[in-house]
Amino acid sequence: MSGGDAKKLVRSPSGLRMVPEHRAARSPFGLDEPPWVPDKECPRCMQCDTKFDFITRKHHCRRCGKCFCDKCCSKKVPLPRMCFVDPVRQCAECALVSQKETEFYDKQLKVLMNGATFFVTLGTSDKSELMVCRLSNNQRYLVLDGDSHYEIEIVQISTVQILTEGFTPGGGNTRAIGMILQYKVPGSEEVTQMKFTAGEDFSCNKKLSAAWLAAMHKATKLLYESRDQ
Repeated sequence: MSGGDAKKLVRSPSGLRMVPEHRAARSPFGLDEPPWVPDKECPRCMQCDTKFDFITRKHHCRRCGKCFCDKCCSKKVPLPRMCFVDPVRQCAECALVSQKETEFYDKQLKVLMNGATFFVTLGTSDKSELMVCRLSNNQRYLVLDGDSHYEIEIVQISTVQILTEGFTPGGGNTRAIGMILQYKVPGSEEVTQMKFTAGEDFSCNKKLSAAWLAAMHKATKLLYESRDQ
């Protein structure tokens, strides 16, 4: 692990977290811990309206920070986007969201890091280059390797459009065949566009490419949510 990617163990009221030593090194998909609703401002459960007393205790959801009774905030679910070491207490609504995100971290993130092969077209060029595309291990860069080499910082990506085929007016299955990605060049307001197209020959695994694109689509949603926090 390089010095820039070093992590430290910190304790917060919500639990133990393994976070980057430098904020600039944090994952672009991460979320900050929410402020807790002060105890004095929540005399009742914010879900079922049960009144708190010596028997009915208050519990804060680690994801939204709202105040609930034990019945409404009993689930302990992993929350990798906030770097928690162990599963943490969450309300039912947040637990469902976190469970879906855990699938991304357990499965789709690995797909992105393993990479897939695409024909990549830069800007308005009529030439494409066969490149292996993958997410860096620290989740901060999209790395493209072929005759050329590119490293695109994830936080500089402005839009991602997944290209599909097979859709019919009456409905039906679609298959991801590529994507159009736009990103800002660091240090300027210039926007660069890249088009990724899955290869049709046997050297390019279509199933792997489709899985990589699906994972990239999910990653983009998480990226936008982190920005809107």
